[in-house]
Amino acid sequence: MIFRHWIISFALAQAIAPAAAQPASPPPPGNQCFSTTQFENWRAADARTIYIRVRGNHFYRLAMGGECSAALLPSAQLVTVFRGSNLVCSALDWDLKVRPGLHEIPEPCLVKTMTELSPAEVAALPVKARP
Repeated sequence: MIFRHWIISFALAQAIAPAAAQPASPPPPGNQCFSTTQFENWRAADARTIYIRVRGNHFYRLAMGGECSAALLPSAQLVTVFRGSNLVCSALDWDLKVRPGLHEIPEPCLVKTMTELSPAEVAALPVKARP
């Protein structure tokens, strides 16, 4: 009986080991991560798209999961909360809210995707959308 239990345990361990060795999700392409201290500026192109500038010449597109209309107001302010690591590598790392005005309640904005822009994509941005 003990031998049978050992065989079942060994077989189960062999079946689980390859799955455990695989990362939960693939790392983002390229070096997309940046420190929260390198975040410099932002601008909303529309209610579903925010562009951010990081480290002077790196630009990212944040695509929202829904409308983030407060981001379009001239007095809007980003309110970001980062928990744990100070690295931002994907949309999951953002806890983003937009405050319409100085003393107003921030509106939560769900970041669906975060994409680093190529130099050609940055050059093609309208002036009004460039952070």
